[in-house]
Amino acid sequence: MSEYFEQREAAAPDERERDLLARLPDALKRARGRAPAIAQQLQGLDPDAIRQRADLEAIPVIRKSELLQAQLAARQQQPAGAPVDVSRIFGGFSAIGWGEAARVFASPGPIYEPESWRPDYWGFARALHAAGFRRGELVYNCFSYHFTPAGSMMETAAHALGCTVFPGGVGQTEQQVQAMADLAPANYAGTPSFLKIILEKADQSGISLPSLKRALFSGEAFPPSLCAWFAERGIEGYQAYGSADLGMMAYETESREGLVVNEDIILEIVRPGTNQPVADGEVGEVVVTTLNPDYPLVRFGTGDLSAIMAGASPCGRSNMRIKGWLGRADQTTKVRGMFVHPGQIAGVLKRHPEVRKARLVVSGKVGSDVMVLKAELADPNPHALAQLASSVRELTKLRADIEPVEPGSLPNDGKVIDDIRSYE
Repeated sequence: MSEYFEQREAAAPDERERDLLARLPDALKRARGRAPAIAQQLQGLDPDAIRQRADLEAIPVIRKSELLQAQLAARQQQPAGAPVDVSRIFGGFSAIGWGEAARVFASPGPIYEPESWRPDYWGFARALHAAGFRRGELVYNCFSYHFTPAGSMMETAAHALGCTVFPGGVGQTEQQVQAMADLAPANYAGTPSFLKIILEKADQSGISLPSLKRALFSGEAFPPSLCAWFAERGIEGYQAYGSADLGMMAYETESREGLVVNEDIILEIVRPGTNQPVADGEVGEVVVTTLNPDYPLVRFGTGDLSAIMAGASPCGRSNMRIKGWLGRADQTTKVRGMFVHPGQIAGVLKRHPEVRKARLVVSGKVGSDVMVLKAELADPNPHALAQLASSVRELTKLRADIEPVEPGSLPNDGKVIDDIRSYE
């Protein structure tokens, strides 16, 4: 697995930095000309003056919550009955519209994201290659194929490698086991929790799945304990870090030391809520500037926490490394591969005024997430609890247990989502 997807992965770090910063001014000019929101973000700035990383501090960080609000505001301004203005759909952040975009997706919010026709648009082929996926193999893809882009992320990456893809999607565990037994894939792409469920179902059914040797996981934490669990079954699992906005940002290699940052992005770690980078090694928010000409996000704050690791990876890839996902800068969390936002819980309360206060508690170990909505209810009758559970599922796309609690019993600490999972 020492072969690289591209030789530039082993380029001299100063050479890569010069190349990125040399390409950045033209990328900013293109973005300014085609994406109105980026033009506003860069207002009063000369792209040609951005010559080193320190110069990026002059550009304000745009955070995911601001992107969502920009999209919501733009869509509300769309005149009823008028032809759809695509720039409004994406809040002015996209440089492409219908026709130029091959697909459009919706993440919780909803936040709409375009995917252009460019091969490996999301940039995950590099991560699949580092995980050992090779041309001519079958990739069993268990990421969702509807609404969110995860399924397409892996499919387009696998196609870029020359692999065949089975679109397994999510759910239907017994059928997944049978299809894996019939097709004998060498590779899996999806969340670690779902593959664990499939393998445990196969065990219960007395079905052997010996063909599966490699997996690329994303959408959830992948702690060492889970890595060891798969290794005991002869499956080498690797992780990749990405988002629906930015595509693949960093990926694991055979060295198993942090995540190597993807090519064609400029990644910074900033103090949460500010524009200022922190010192290398200090934990802060991941902020990314992408050279993607179609969806040119500039200093986009992901809300994820990480830190830069010193030195180069022993695998020979020379780009900077991060320590991986270290939590959220806000209360947003990820459950079974889906982000859950405080705003979604607020939406539940808006639908159910009988609930005086609520807190979503996420517990269990990674791969066995348990989501419970603790709700202060004066009359916790079965019908009210069922309606509440239905609203949570509709707004978050996830099932949750409802636990009624006495009015006034939840802490008055401003916390809406409490993630108490173990990541060991």
